[in-house]
Amino acid sequence: MALAEQAATDVEPSLRITEIFRSLQGEAMFVGAPTVFVRLTGCPLRCTYCDTAYAFSGGARKSLDAIVAEVQAFGTQYVCVTGGEPLAQPTCELLLTRLCDAGLSVSIETSGALDVASVDPRVVKVLDLKTPASNEAHRNLWANLDHLTGQDQIKMVICDRADFDWACAKVREHTLIDLCTVWFSPSHDELEPGTLADWILESGLPVRLQLQLHKYLWGDVRGR
Repeated sequence: MALAEQAATDVEPSLRITEIFRSLQGEAMFVGAPTVFVRLTGCPLRCTYCDTAYAFSGGARKSLDAIVAEVQAFGTQYVCVTGGEPLAQPTCELLLTRLCDAGLSVSIETSGALDVASVDPRVVKVLDLKTPASNEAHRNLWANLDHLTGQDQIKMVICDRADFDWACAKVREHTLIDLCTVWFSPSHDELEPGTLADWILESGLPVRLQLQLHKYLWGDVRGR
């Protein structure tokens, strides 16, 4: 084998990382649980309500071994891989498997615009379907629904009544309740949580209201 080829095979896989930190999970099924967050850099979407635009670029490249070691150093069972859009970096799937192999409970927060078919089945997928007010609803990859199981979750951020009506229609059209837990989340500072709660009750749909716990505890602060 040529030296250049040998060097290529010896390179440890790596990812560009914006931050790794420990906090309380603020959303979905594990809300309130101490969790280590691994925020990957980069995202092909530009949602109107995005609260992590700082992760679009920059970051530092780290090897998978270094990432796993840093996560394990916190001594916390739950790990959430997020972004940005974590699956925009192909090596993300390998990181998910490495974290699972390390005996950790792993979830991924993904926009639903990229294929989740190859995500390790041990990983809980939190699929963020984009509503019209996000300006990215055309990016939803509906084939992803075929790869969800009962452990997975669907989230939709609701900005206004039109978003809510659209979300209800998609729940019915795709029988999402039969796939997994479905969360409706009010866009922070755009829709009052109580208003969304009333709409959910009026709809009769067995979806769940989700608030971003971390924002109520600490505000819109990075690393929380």
